[in-house]
Parts: sequence; structure tokens; C-alpha cells
Amino acid sequence: MHEEIEVIESGYEFLLAYAAQGRETDKGSEAREILSGMSVAADTIVGALGDEDAEFPEVVVADAKKAGAAMRLVLNQDKISSELVDNLNASIHLRALLTDLFLLSETENQT
Repeated sequence: MHEEIEVIESGYEFLLAYAAQGRETDKGSEAREILSGMSVAADTIVGALGDEDAEFPEVVVADAKKAGAAMRLVLNQDKISSELVDNLNASIHLRALLTDLFLLSETENQT
């Protein structure tokens, strides 16, 4: 799951830069590819943690589902503008997933 965490974290960094570019469309950018990878990573996290019977994995799964839905909404648009990505970046669902993954990574590093 470390790979999926890295995909989401690095993808978010890309999206922050993309949002600042003032683009009207994603043509000529990697935005759609990055978002697709992030969406797949979120789905993989759901699959990996979905069967665990513990409180925090349940939280991560719920947040990954919500963030994945938001990413798929953006991916389903004909054009992915900087403004649209900026709104995705501000989404509480994506931010919650990122925070969950940071916490999960840190607790794994403690053991």
C-alpha cells in the first residue's frame, strides 16, 4: 500500500501546481493521467483495508471512497480546468484522505 500512498501524495502535489497555472483545459498536460492514477490508488486502498475489522481502517476506507468519487467526477468532465482542480484540492474528502494517509504512514514508521 506504500505505492498507493505515494501516488496520492505526489498526485496532490502535482494538482496544487496545476491549479495555479490558470488552465482552461487539461489538453497537453498530465492532469488526467495523474488523477486516474490517484483514483485507482484510492480504490486499491479501499480493497486493501476494506476487510479489516478495526476503527481507523474503516475511516480510511470511507474517506478513500469519498475522495475517489470526487476524483472520478472531475475525470468525467470534458475539460479539466485549473479552477476545477483547485476546487477538488479544497475538497474536505481529498484532504481527509491525505491526512489519513499521512497518519497511517507515520504510525507504520513508528513500528
